[in-house]
Amino acid sequence: MNADLTRRALLVALAGAVAVPHLAAAQDPRASEVQKAARDWLALADKLDASATWKAAGPRFQAAISEDRWAELLKRERGGRGALVQRTAARTSFASQMPSIPERGSYATVHFRTSFAKEPNATEDLTLEQINGVWRVIGYVIH
Repeated sequence: MNADLTRRALLVALAGAVAVPHLAAAQDPRASEVQKAARDWLALADKLDASATWKAAGPRFQAAISEDRWAELLKRERGGRGALVQRTAARTSFASQMPSIPERGSYATVHFRTSFAKEPNATEDLTLEQINGVWRVIGYVIH
């Protein structure tokens, strides 16, 4: 095989490898929508704005924890990790039922690989529920 054919074959392979992730993400339009809702909520958490995150969360979140208790937990669990360096959505999944919720509904889980100034290899998992067409955070775990 001459150099031009080898180069073309490599470029075609690279183009295919770059296009595949975009096709996978485009297959479920809900993924972009739910990831945006999760990122918008996390932007408030990154500012340690407990009141805004609590108010933006879904009713299940608000019923599970008081705003004051949430403020304590957010400050302790998120504040000690330092400033956000990078956050990448690693996986988004959807379900009509969740193990801890008896009612059927529209639920999503978004898993992020996150790097903070003081903890470069963290993960964040958000559970969201679609309520009247709007995705709301109902659970947040940081590891």
